[in-house]
Amino acid sequence: MYSVNAPVPDAVKEVAADLRPALSAFDRIRERREQTLLLKRVPADDRKQLRTAWQTAKGALDGAPAVEARVAEVDTFDDPPNGSSPVVYLAVESPGLHGLHQRLCEVFDPVPVMEGGDDYDPHVTLARDADGFRGRRAVESVVGREVGPVTWTIDELYLYDAEHGERVDTLPLPA
Repeated sequence: MYSVNAPVPDAVKEVAADLRPALSAFDRIRERREQTLLLKRVPADDRKQLRTAWQTAKGALDGAPAVEARVAEVDTFDDPPNGSSPVVYLAVESPGLHGLHQRLCEVFDPVPVMEGGDDYDPHVTLARDADGFRGRRAVESVVGREVGPVTWTIDELYLYDAEHGERVDTLPLPA
């Protein structure tokens, strides 16, 4: 899967690291290097389609300004439309990020129940998969917890290859 992502600053990664002991009951905990902020999935099955899709994304974002973002709370997806549950994450507040997402949804169809309209919920995943009573206790121990707050400016976006866990290309956003 490819996506347009925003960088996560070290201060957000430190908040996640501080929460790590409370996440030990989860089966999968995101490592520091795996923490990303997804803006929009990009449809591409091969490198040729990817080049075309990235050019389309860059065109949709042409002239888009840098945006502010803020993390101040831990939240959860109890029953995500794809993947396993629960998912615990750092909620990202950013009207500007929603605007960038909307620009991309105008050129790429939104993933149903995840990216369309009010469904887009910017976040940094911390952990997922915790069953039964152990899972409920794990979620209760972190959800609603205030953190930070951490604020930052998103002044670049990048094309992300989830299969290889790496950036493919970067797009600066002017201040």
